[in-house]
Amino acid sequence: MKPELENTVPVKKKPTLLGWFKRKWSNDPLFSILIALIIMVILQTLTLGFDYDSVGQWFQSWINNWINILRNNAGVGIVALGMTFVIMTGGIDLAVGSTLVITGAFAMYMLDTGSGGILGAIGVTGVPAIILTILLVVGFGYLLGMLIGLTITKGMVPPFIATLGAMMIFRSVTQHFTQGYNTTLPMEFLQISSFRIGNLMIMPIIYWAVIAAILYYVSKRTTFGRQIIAVGSNERAAMLSGINVNKVKLRVYALMGLLVSVAAIIQVSRIGSMDYSNAGRGMEMDAIAAAVVGGTNMLGGRGFILGTVYGMLIIAVMNNLLNLFGVPPFLREAFKGVIVIVAVLLQRKEKNA
Repeated sequence: MKPELENTVPVKKKPTLLGWFKRKWSNDPLFSILIALIIMVILQTLTLGFDYDSVGQWFQSWINNWINILRNNAGVGIVALGMTFVIMTGGIDLAVGSTLVITGAFAMYMLDTGSGGILGAIGVTGVPAIILTILLVVGFGYLLGMLIGLTITKGMVPPFIATLGAMMIFRSVTQHFTQGYNTTLPMEFLQISSFRIGNLMIMPIIYWAVIAAILYYVSKRTTFGRQIIAVGSNERAAMLSGINVNKVKLRVYALMGLLVSVAAIIQVSRIGSMDYSNAGRGMEMDAIAAAVVGGTNMLGGRGFILGTVYGMLIIAVMNNLLNLFGVPPFLREAFKGVIVIVAVLLQRKEKNA
């Protein structure tokens, strides 16, 4: 007789913290981005140093530094949220910087308290003028985004070419019509960004947070959000399933234009003016970098609004660190380029795994 085989039950290995961390790092893009952000914040904190008379003084300095970082990056952070949707459809928008310039110039022409002000010339001043200007500027940005979307969908022009052309047209037209033009804006308009809450100028940060929350809801809880993912994942399959692909793309680019116009209002009200030659230059790079670092797939079909917020914070902290280390401004763009390339390489690795 053969000896009776004993029933063997495989022993389950106890999950370890390291194993859990590895799984989360590999399978959850938001987790890995958050860890990278935490590391950057720790490095920034160490770089700022602790040479203060008290813990309270150090903490106040740390808070002030962060408020400056967030306020200075709120505008591009808002644009990056829209860029996330654009890239999720498999597109790109290189015209965001020029759209910012043309919508900002439009706002300044509307509100100018001098002889060149359009609303002042027809007798509309004060708060009504500010409200009307905001509505007109947002509508103008939406229209510009829709024109880009129509060029891509109806004109069958690739997004790269369409937005590259728009980038050159918008800035060139703005510079032509604003030569030698100086504006004076009403103080009430400047309060849009400079209004203090508890002695802190955090209004741009609040706008960014509110818009991020709204777009997060749109991406996760609405049909439009699911359609964006479907179009970016497989355009033909989305079309066969009954999704109007062109309509989705059109709405995404129109939304992009709207968000850029909001960023323009924030920037003009924060600074009180606009350099039409240089304003917005490199904004498309920062917005794309924030989205890609945040886990948005450059080929479309995947993106995270929360990840883009994390990505924007990583880039903002990196800029702050480079400034603290005294790295020349021209070399800072190189660091952003490296981050984008590494992020895309990690996406390819994840796809092939």
